[in-house]
Amino acid sequence: MSQGQPRRPQQPAGQGENQEPIKYGDVFKVSGELANKPIAPQDAAMMQTAETQVLGQTQKGGTAAVMQAAATRNEQVGVVGHNDITDIAGEQGVSVAETDVAGRRIITEAVAGQVVGQYVQATPVMTSQVGAVQQNAITIGEALEATAKTAGDKPVDQSDAAAVQAAEVRATGSNVIIPGGLAATAQSAAAHNATLDRDEEKIKLNQVLTGATAKLPADKAVTRQDAEGVVSAELRNNPNVATHPGGVAASMAAAARLNENVNA
Repeated sequence: MSQGQPRRPQQPAGQGENQEPIKYGDVFKVSGELANKPIAPQDAAMMQTAETQVLGQTQKGGTAAVMQAAATRNEQVGVVGHNDITDIAGEQGVSVAETDVAGRRIITEAVAGQVVGQYVQATPVMTSQVGAVQQNAITIGEALEATAKTAGDKPVDQSDAAAVQAAEVRATGSNVIIPGGLAATAQSAAAHNATLDRDEEKIKLNQVLTGATAKLPADKAVTRQDAEGVVSAELRNNPNVATHPGGVAASMAAAARLNENVNA
């Protein structure tokens, strides 16, 4: 069962250009400055990464999914750009924490210190102890694995391959591309996909990035500098000079922001 289930954003009445943005207060029980802030795409990306890190995947109909739906709508009506982040969320971060209490797992999700979702799941009773899971720094491999879940169905293109290569270089500390490694596989996938017209026949990101941590010979916690390098690589190789929502660059940027808040 769940408690504090977020409300799905409702389609605003009318289709004019002056539509109001979907704000945090429209879908979550929050107050103060946060309630009046539009939900931005990079806020959603941070929550997706946090859910994947702590829970193993994003939750269907959960907080990250609601935030993504609202952010997508806000981007469509032009009130936010897909690289935007709400200032208060960027400064104070997002969090997902779980606490085991006598056969139940309580999952609490927060944005800028305010609870936006809380769920209770049954778990096997092992002991009567109560413990909380500490959110550790997210590694480059884990950020790539998060991409496999948040944008796994995206066909691999040159911008993805460049971003994966930049991430691998940051993780290993070497500019030498590893034969059969993540970067080489992503580059081969992009080259293969460029010869095909039908997306269903193309190699997808989840086929390349699932199990990324085990495929890297070395790994490290994501830093802001790592994220900036990956974002730059993805932008340079995208004809639209944009990063893909939930893609490699977005996941790295979200991981870097989460790590900064963990270490703050």
